[in-house]
Amino acid sequence: MIFAELFMTFFIIGLFTIGGGYAMLPLIQTQVVTVHQWIDEHTFTDIVAISQMTPGPIGINSATYIGYSVLEESGASQFVSILGSCTATIAVVLPSFLIVLMICRMYNKFKGNRLFDSVMGGLKPAVVGLIGAAAILLITPENFPHWTSWLLFSAAFIVSWIWKANPILVILAGGLAGFIIY
Repeated sequence: MIFAELFMTFFIIGLFTIGGGYAMLPLIQTQVVTVHQWIDEHTFTDIVAISQMTPGPIGINSATYIGYSVLEESGASQFVSILGSCTATIAVVLPSFLIVLMICRMYNKFKGNRLFDSVMGGLKPAVVGLIGAAAILLITPENFPHWTSWLLFSAAFIVSWIWKANPILVILAGGLAGFIIY
């Protein structure tokens, strides 16, 4: 039963999310924290942090981690928990794979069609809104417990936005500053 719930939950998240992993975060949070109550808000914040540090898209990494932890916390063996991880990961990726496959096959047929171009143009503001919602969702006391966290965030934002600094150097400098401060 839990495998079917995991699959359907993450399949629907993958199906109705356009714009990548950060756009998925509000939907994932709603489903796994509020609707199914598989994890709490603090654990979700930790999952987002871990997913950002590991290679790969954040939405897929989150699904993988949640699929594993849901089964592990229910008392399943490590092997079954890994199957839960695979189930959630495949489910969140499958809609995008199928949609891109279909679009690739149909793109030349609809290229230049006003309705198709309008739909694609209308999706852009929706994606920006979903990414903005993800950013607002992550502004919690767990992520910003002290004024120094806001200072580090502001400095990283300014250095990245205004001076177009190398993101790897910004991450390393932020990690070093955090290590020294905390």
